Amino acid sequence: MYADIIIKGNAIFTGNESSPIKGTVVIKDDRILGVGNIENDNDYMGPHTKVIHAEDKLVLPGFHDFHLHLVLGSMFSEFTTLTECSSEEVAAQKINQYAQENPNEPWVLGFGWHHVRWPGKQTPTRHSLDRIISDRPVFLLNEEGHSAWVNTKALTLLNITNDTPDPPFGLIERDKNGEPTGFLYETAVKLVAEKAYQFSEEKQRSMMDAFLIKAASFGITSVSDMLPLPGFELGTPSFYATYEKEGKLTTRIHFLSALDGDLSKAKSYRELYQSNKLQFSGLKQFIDGVPNTYTGYLIEPYSDRPDTRGGILFEEETYMKWIKEADKEGFRIRLHACGDGAVRFGLDCYEAAQKRNGKRDSRHTIEHIEVIHPDDIDRFEELHVIASIQPEHMSAESMEGHTYLDRLGPERSRYTWPIGSLKRSGAPIAFSSDYPVVDMNPMIEIYRAVTRRNADGTPEDGWNPQEKITLAEALQFYTKAPAYGNFREDDLGTLEVGKKADVAILDRNLFSVDVNEVLEAKVDITIMDGKIIYTREQTKKLEGAM
Repeated sequence: MYADIIIKGNAIFTGNESSPIKGTVVIKDDRILGVGNIENDNDYMGPHTKVIHAEDKLVLPGFHDFHLHLVLGSMFSEFTTLTECSSEEVAAQKINQYAQENPNEPWVLGFGWHHVRWPGKQTPTRHSLDRIISDRPVFLLNEEGHSAWVNTKALTLLNITNDTPDPPFGLIERDKNGEPTGFLYETAVKLVAEKAYQFSEEKQRSMMDAFLIKAASFGITSVSDMLPLPGFELGTPSFYATYEKEGKLTTRIHFLSALDGDLSKAKSYRELYQSNKLQFSGLKQFIDGVPNTYTGYLIEPYSDRPDTRGGILFEEETYMKWIKEADKEGFRIRLHACGDGAVRFGLDCYEAAQKRNGKRDSRHTIEHIEVIHPDDIDRFEELHVIASIQPEHMSAESMEGHTYLDRLGPERSRYTWPIGSLKRSGAPIAFSSDYPVVDMNPMIEIYRAVTRRNADGTPEDGWNPQEKITLAEALQFYTKAPAYGNFREDDLGTLEVGKKADVAILDRNLFSVDVNEVLEAKVDITIMDGKIIYTREQTKKLEGAM
């Protein structure tokens, strides 16, 4: 049986060992025929076999991003990003430049600003936008996706006035006269998003194409697409299915829908979407928001605002009811929980469902876990709940002025992004990017988990260095563990005979270079379903020809 692709290399990380091995990966059709020290690998060589000499480059399973927002992320490859803007005025000027360059867009859209990095850390208002864009609605989602900044035209178009009530777990910020300031918290974002995020099929295809190219360039062959956002969903499974039918789906998509008490849509999705490339993966809901905006739910009050502990979106009884019912019907559930109070309550819900319905292989998940109470660390392993973590979320420009030190104080800050503690406790852990909150590049998350250093390289030993993990563990948490998290361990996540041929080849061996080079590492080749879907060499040639 002749192979389609043979990869020969000195550094093959199968995902089952703690270090790379020298050997060969043999691929036929969409499967791995052989891996490791294959003495007769020339027997697989046919007239059309492609041989890749990886030499000292790292060969590993395709990355599996366990938590991202596909449409939200791909939108902002089409629109504009405000992440690097240093103030409200700078952000307003950048969005004005975009508006002038795109005069026919009905909405002026942007993403990525964050007032906590601006002087004074004040939330922005409609007035700075109105001075430069008054004739078109502006909708700018913040970096974390939990708040938005709009102009007066957008408020007027959606009839958001001083008489508009705040939605549950949402806030329309108002000035001293009761007028909306143009800043929306949590579920209030829905009031504008559902209108602003309506795209033509042409635009959807343009965004989807950009996403698939970007994912392939980072060696990502599988993702979990978290359709639910606070108060609304963004993403269309039927559109993804169109790409699959056309043979264009080069990233496996495991998507989630909202946990809201109505299981009819989920049951329909479960029947409709169960292919190798497109699968319904379960239900997601938000328990809290994020500590940066005091919407993360804490056990004890915020250190710098002792009058609040944050809160949860729905009543406790509502969560308990929804989760018990969904668990009884065999659905897996993933709960957004950033604060230690939300993490504890999420675990309480899963424990209650287990007591009511009995133990099963549910693979329920807690998302983010930005801070945890030490009493809850062992509960992940005890309840077999997956800890879904995005290490890059811990990063800041430097430790000086890090908002979490202010929000949580020194004692609780010890238990932020507790990857090492959870790992030692035996908890199942899976990594992801939460794209577009941060870039999709897995190297960023891996570097942060291994070093726990901020953008400026400090502290040298890492923030809470006892929470660091090894490079091998970080890679497994980005390949093998997410495959398990999506019930795909039988065909994805490691380089083993019989599994799907999803492979990434980096431009260097991460195990033999200085840890700082992890951030510089690039993907040379990405293989998905036994087909080469990306080569950096070809991309460079195309860029040079442009």
